[in-house]
Amino acid sequence: MVTARRGKTAPGNDDPARPKGPRVLKKYPNRRLYDTHTSSYITLADVKKMVLEGLEFEVRDAKSGDELTRSILLQIILEEEMGGMPMFSTPLLAQIIRFYGHAMQGLMGAYLEKNLQAFGEMQSRFAEQSKSGGFDPQLWSQFMSGQAPMMQGLMGNYLEQSKNLFLQMQEQFQSAGNMFPGMPGFPPGPPKK
Repeated sequence: MVTARRGKTAPGNDDPARPKGPRVLKKYPNRRLYDTHTSSYITLADVKKMVLEGLEFEVRDAKSGDELTRSILLQIILEEEMGGMPMFSTPLLAQIIRFYGHAMQGLMGAYLEKNLQAFGEMQSRFAEQSKSGGFDPQLWSQFMSGQAPMMQGLMGNYLEQSKNLFLQMQEQFQSAGNMFPGMPGFPPGPPKK
């Protein structure tokens, strides 16, 4: 299920005639998507628009009822990546693939999610400040492109801090393994002499 992250409610959810809960999209075997709220077929572009608007929805297989939301969102990401300006480099995608099946897979997902959440909050604050400061979106875009080196420096510092925090967690985890050798869930302690 996809939920809005901007504000307390998603746009349009305060209509009393509207059903409570997420909007349900059904995916049929012919790969078509059906929006049960509007009683019409929609495209991936329409689903992307719903995501951008912060609408809460879930995608279900029309026959089995299986949850397919993640699959549809991954399709949207794939389309965006195949477009003009991909967000993920080939080495980054390879590194993500390497985490599947690794003991740190769950931690990596949570780590990425928290970092993207923090980045989104930072972006929202910048947008709010630009509105109150009288900037229009085009001027803000020009200002930010002129600040690219500064932003890269800020992101570099942020990533370095994140890396250091992760290394500290790893060291603490290792220390716990040394304190509790043989305990399930902790790495083995130092070799016995």
